[in-house]
Amino acid sequence: MTKEQLAATINGREYRNELTASNKEEASKNGLIVVYGCSDDLLELEGAVEQEIGAWEGVTAFIFKRKDELVVMDEEDFDEEKKTLEKYGVDLKGNKIEAIWSPDDPECSWLIKTELPHATFDIMEDGELYCRGIVISVNDLK
Repeated sequence: MTKEQLAATINGREYRNELTASNKEEASKNGLIVVYGCSDDLLELEGAVEQEIGAWEGVTAFIFKRKDELVVMDEEDFDEEKKTLEKYGVDLKGNKIEAIWSPDDPECSWLIKTELPHATFDIMEDGELYCRGIVISVNDLK
């Protein structure tokens, strides 16, 4: 399964029913990470990585490979670890994910943005756009 195929499968789902257990398993098996906003204060990452980041009024997060593991951290933790990460040769520019709370375009609760190759999907709530999320591949992480 590709990131585009998974995004197409998720697209149009209702808030709080974003992913099935089968979707999470497929994502994990294929090295895919689904990223979306939840509630008014969370950034969710599911699939090849399972993590929740506090995102009150939005957050910038970073995801990267370190040895044989995937590491996700918010901007505050990232700033503290920056010198160590540079020492290990981690590309600090390309692996940024932004969770924007209440953007104007599109009008919704959450907009997830990144410069990484990605596919987008929409999560709905009562017929309205709730979140525009993304699916990324572990293979595209720098």
